[in-house]
Amino acid sequence: MSLDGIVTRAIIRELNDTILGGRVDKIYQHERDEILINIYNRGKNRKLLISASSNNPRIHLTNCGKSNPSSPPMFCMLLRKHLTGGIILNIEQFHMDRIIFIDISSLDELGQPIEKRLIVEIMGKYSNIILIDKISFRVIDSIKRVTPDMSRIRQVLPGVEYKYPHQNNKINPLDLAEDQFFQLIDQDNGNRPIYRFFYTNYIGLGPLISKEICFQSNIDMDRPLASITFEEKKKIFSIFMAIVKRIRDNNFKPILIKNNHGRNYKAFYALDIEQFGNNKILLASISQVLDEYYIKNDTLDRVNQKAQSLRKSVQTKLERSLNKLAKQKQELLDSKNREKFKIYADLISANLYRIDKGLSQVELENFYSENMEKIIVPLDERYSPAENAQKYYKRYSKLKNANQLLLEQIPETQEEIDYLENVLNSIDHCTEVLELDEIKEELIKEGYLKGSIKKKQKKDMVSKPYQYISSDGFHIFVGKNNRQNDFLTLKTAHKEDLWLHVQKMPGSHVIVKTENRRVSEKTLEEAAILAAYYSKAKNSTNVAVDYTERKNVKKPKKAKAGMVIYENFSTIFVTPDKKIINKLAKIEGS
Repeated sequence: MSLDGIVTRAIIRELNDTILGGRVDKIYQHERDEILINIYNRGKNRKLLISASSNNPRIHLTNCGKSNPSSPPMFCMLLRKHLTGGIILNIEQFHMDRIIFIDISSLDELGQPIEKRLIVEIMGKYSNIILIDKISFRVIDSIKRVTPDMSRIRQVLPGVEYKYPHQNNKINPLDLAEDQFFQLIDQDNGNRPIYRFFYTNYIGLGPLISKEICFQSNIDMDRPLASITFEEKKKIFSIFMAIVKRIRDNNFKPILIKNNHGRNYKAFYALDIEQFGNNKILLASISQVLDEYYIKNDTLDRVNQKAQSLRKSVQTKLERSLNKLAKQKQELLDSKNREKFKIYADLISANLYRIDKGLSQVELENFYSENMEKIIVPLDERYSPAENAQKYYKRYSKLKNANQLLLEQIPETQEEIDYLENVLNSIDHCTEVLELDEIKEELIKEGYLKGSIKKKQKKDMVSKPYQYISSDGFHIFVGKNNRQNDFLTLKTAHKEDLWLHVQKMPGSHVIVKTENRRVSEKTLEEAAILAAYYSKAKNSTNVAVDYTERKNVKKPKKAKAGMVIYENFSTIFVTPDKKIINKLAKIEGS
């Protein structure tokens, strides 16, 4: 990961410059593994985000706001009790490791000053946020409790003495010495790739900076250690020493490394990195870098995790509906052949005197046919001819009723399939956890998921549709889910606004606000591209998109969320193109 001991040192320096001496104002816990501390210092309010997420653990100042749960979790309540109103006395890094100590002085129940230490351990899936008593070193509590069943070596539980994580005898790179460096190389496994030597022997170094040392030394990072010549060792040491000097001098240059093949960033670092060329962005502070990186990466990660679970539930229900539809269609097909059973019954009834009990079949003249052809009528040997006739009459009646029922049920099942496919499309286009929560609430309301819908509070955040501005200055809105689709089409749009939707498949409702102007061909094409992109046809070409005035769109009674019918429409064919969409002006926060 990019957040190694060097990045941690840059964070510590920034926190000492900004929040040291500050007062802890408010504490929130908006995720099960993440807290946000509001700190007032030197006339400014700052937000310190601390995350013990398994995938994206971190600590940095943030400008990003998140919605808070209606009732704070227990760990949040405990931190508020011990730290609210406290003054930050000390912020330090443990050696060069990804362990941060924040010492806070507050008042106990008797009004006497007491010091607590908040410990942030950034260790992948073992990351944790721990509050301890500074004097006794006893754990007060942690955001993740570690029981003996989870670890025999190191428990993190209330009342247990805090122990530092084991550092595997790694050396602090700030104590780098040439003779020791050469000795370590000679003693190391000769088959190990060069870049792995650095982060396995020196604390606080990650794979990224280890590869950078090799890159700047102009040596293949995957070469085995045994193949390095004495001159190459000296060159590597020289580059390593130069990097260590920049760390000692706190000569940091926080950068973001761009990802050309996705919506997120590839990496970040506290020092300038040469191995990625110019594919990077230099920012003013390490917190800015982390905030920008994790706004996208951590959000996408949380969205993907939640979307995967929600998608699985919806997909299961969709498959059931598809199987149900196939069965109903087969039953409808079978019911269309019901007339032959009435004929069998009539023929048996007309020939009761000629048919003996115990026969498996009988040949009878079909008086419903012009030529009175003979047909074979199957019989059940266990029953009398009259009973066989009654069974055929019942079968005919049952199929007749089934036919009428199936003609009503099949459209309902098809509507259900359309709805669930539309939900899956919405899930695939979600970019925020809030949007997924809204979809989950919708599914609970529609009866597809179990659970209760919490009562909406005024302060509760609500997701907003995408809002673009076309090349000709028209505002275009794109619904992210069925709730938004309904709101956009039925509440927001005026009757003369333009409404677009991909033809005969799941997709977002798109509204072009006309504002008494004629919509240009260019704007129509751009709106259609948006409708195609935010649909199941996202990766298709020559996609049919229907468009009409909003007044021609109606929602049938009892229709599911997002389901509408429309008339008097025209069709335009477009190919979804992300490059064209990226060129459109987009309103922030949409």
